[in-house]
Amino acid sequence: MAARIKVLNTPSMRRMPSYLHKLMLMHAAGEKHASATKLAEYMDLDTIIVRKDFELTGIQGRPGVGYKTDELIDGIRRYLGWNITCEACLVGAGSLGSALLGHEEFMEYGLKITNVFDSDPAKVGSMIHGHLVEDVRKMTQVLKPAPPPLAILCVSPHCAQMVADELIECGVKAFWNFANVCLQVPPDIIVQREVIAGGFALLSVKLTQSGIK
Repeated sequence: MAARIKVLNTPSMRRMPSYLHKLMLMHAAGEKHASATKLAEYMDLDTIIVRKDFELTGIQGRPGVGYKTDELIDGIRRYLGWNITCEACLVGAGSLGSALLGHEEFMEYGLKITNVFDSDPAKVGSMIHGHLVEDVRKMTQVLKPAPPPLAILCVSPHCAQMVADELIECGVKAFWNFANVCLQVPPDIIVQREVIAGGFALLSVKLTQSGIK
């Protein structure tokens, strides 16, 4: 079974990227200070929630002035660990994998995709958003000498476990799993599973309850 690592303040953590996005826009516009009230309005939250979230970063605001925008940006990045680069390989360069490769903000998050693998001969050897697609059959040979700590899985559910097992053999320690399957991994391996249908399920319930659907 996957390791169960309890992360405190998960709701706050999920809000941090949205705060960061807004703060970076404000900083680019020359705004040197940001108020909790303004950010609360942007996020549709109570101001007290925003202040409590920012307390986690260790950055203090000043009454009547707010937070220094650049300090808050740095504080959030440190809190999320985005000030340290994490290398990753991506397996599965289909529609979803290709879309992730085109997400330019990953570098701002400290995520660097170093290798891309796929089984489709039509994709192997091609470039997708500046990344060379390599043959998944050569994955072990390529990665084992210096495996990245993280693998992003965008493969089909029926082959996800096999790919994960091979990557663990290479020395990969964590997975960002977009395959619609629960991976069975040793206790020291970290898995973050993303279920895209889960977000739509929540939206669908809201639409139904509001009478829109």
